[in-house]
Amino acid sequence: MPLILTEEQTMLKEAADGFLNEHAPIAHLRKLRDSRDPDGVSRDLWRAFGEMGFAGVIIPDEHGGSGLGAVEAGVMAEALGRTLTPSPFLGSGVLSATVLKGGSAEQQAAWLPRIAAGEAIVSLAVDEGAKHAPARIATVAERSGNGFRLNGAKGFVLDGHVADALIVAARTENGLTLFLVDPKTAGVEIERTVMVDAHNAARVTLTDVEVDADAVIGSVDGGEALLEGALNLGRACAAASLNGAGDQAFQTTMAYLRTRKQFGRLIGEFQALQHRAAHLFSEIEIARAAAMGALTALDAGRPDAGLVVSVAKAKAGRVAELAVQEAVQMHGGVGMTDEFDVGLFMKRVRVLNELLGDAGFHQERMARAQGF
Repeated sequence: MPLILTEEQTMLKEAADGFLNEHAPIAHLRKLRDSRDPDGVSRDLWRAFGEMGFAGVIIPDEHGGSGLGAVEAGVMAEALGRTLTPSPFLGSGVLSATVLKGGSAEQQAAWLPRIAAGEAIVSLAVDEGAKHAPARIATVAERSGNGFRLNGAKGFVLDGHVADALIVAARTENGLTLFLVDPKTAGVEIERTVMVDAHNAARVTLTDVEVDADAVIGSVDGGEALLEGALNLGRACAAASLNGAGDQAFQTTMAYLRTRKQFGRLIGEFQALQHRAAHLFSEIEIARAAAMGALTALDAGRPDAGLVVSVAKAKAGRVAELAVQEAVQMHGGVGMTDEFDVGLFMKRVRVLNELLGDAGFHQERMARAQGF
């Protein structure tokens, strides 16, 4: 299994890196944060994503997308990790788009072209507690007239406060069902939660929310497989973003080691720091290979793809955490100041580690699959 990008994928990477460095560098994140932007995300930038073909990278051609696969989505996610750009890409362009591809023709026609064009934001509402636990969803959907009545609460809903539609996972009589919900529906309450990394999420409360039967995505009681597929792609892309953030923190640190002098010498000449940098470089390469393996497994439809994804997410999380810790330490005292970007990478890595399951979640998933 090749763990390198093809020529076309390399071109996408270069286009994404160039676009984000020009239009959404770290200064873009700082501006949204420091101005206390009420949305915390730029709709104009999301539309520009659509014009570039980035927003619809996994959306089929017939719905205005690029019709590409998981590896290409990972390329985009890694680029976003490097620039720390607040973007609906993961929540809308990956998680929600994957779910909607399993919806009815009407649902696909209504939402996939708008996501691909960067005109709509759709948020997936799954988690309910402090940790990622899709197997313990307590939100319920009961039959009501010709539709359903939803009750429950969701947390960590990416960009939920600016969503044009919500995809809600709820328990029905014999399983899990996914519902397309208008955020303006009576009984839906949304509270923005500004996260430590200045990215966006929301709490969503559902109180006797009435939806029609055509709001069901897929089949009643048949949403688990559809949700798991979306979560696996999202986890692999989160791993790619972790790799992007960790590697950029490493590159920033290497530049600092080559310019900062102490005791009349460049600090990069000290062997202790060289050893730590060499170890970190090796770990980043392993994590990147693990993520590439997971994305490739998803594209190939391998039956063990979910477990390969868990390996990648756990490894990427551990390595990115090491990368940002080393970055702050090697920068010394200034690494703790807001003036230097390395602290922003540390905050982003902390959030990405929790998103869609931390290392502990995925290690347990692997252990249970092996019968432990």
